[in-house]
Amino acid sequence: MPHVTVPPGVEGIAALVELPDPAWESRWTRIVAPAALKERLVNFAVFALRHRARIDSVGLPLHGLVVLAGPPGTGKTTLAGGLADRAARELGETVLAVDIDPHAFPSQLLGESQRGVARLFGRTLPDLAARGKPTIVILDEVESLAVSRAGASLETNPVDVHRATDAVLAGMDAVAKAWPNVLFIATTNHEVGVDPAFLSRADLVEQMGLPAAEAVAQILADTLRELSAKDGASATDLASLARSCVDAHMDARQVRKLVLRAVVSRRELAADPTKLRLADVAAALKADRS
Repeated sequence: MPHVTVPPGVEGIAALVELPDPAWESRWTRIVAPAALKERLVNFAVFALRHRARIDSVGLPLHGLVVLAGPPGTGKTTLAGGLADRAARELGETVLAVDIDPHAFPSQLLGESQRGVARLFGRTLPDLAARGKPTIVILDEVESLAVSRAGASLETNPVDVHRATDAVLAGMDAVAKAWPNVLFIATTNHEVGVDPAFLSRADLVEQMGLPAAEAVAQILADTLRELSAKDGASATDLASLARSCVDAHMDARQVRKLVLRAVVSRRELAADPTKLRLADVAAALKADRS
């Protein structure tokens, strides 16, 4: 599916994409996360988009909001996009994915953040939802948007922070009530920086931590396959290197970049990465830790 052109002058929208899209499929299939977590995410997306319209908001208060929380480099943003694509495939229909620019709203001008947020939730998102397609809104780095009012810095304008966060909460409530075809997927590296009232509205809050050894082994193998590197290393060697990565407290992104570091460590590998071997990756990790 092609990208949908963002109308000129629309504030806060980084991209509009019609899903499913082959270019987005790997965002789901190649992010290594617990199978149970992925199952909950896709089941909730299907449930919410198919059934929320008929569910009483008092009997089961659904906001259509998922929050993925955890440290940087754990795949939250990529998985959010992958979930949108997987939901479209499961639903068997076109889904409009709306990628929000988290840095489009903070402003030094008193009240401007609040007005920008109010326009997003009060006009822009309803206009998109009115097209009738299931609409998935990705709120990356949501701590930039729904700032914790209790932790508002004295370096900012606390009144403006309060008003902007109030606008996010009011906007979420309004969209949830009027547009059951909208699902929000939010990510945060800093959960304590997100306002508790926003988190309380979440239907699911899923934690994505640093990968365990088994997951690291899968990530290493997947990255080697991406480079078409044919390695004869044993499963024992792969598991050993994975444990070393865990001991180094590496996140998923760092594990993949470790493979890149091994490639660029020698000219022959940079010229032909298919010659890369697991031993080269292990050597790169050892060099970094020495």
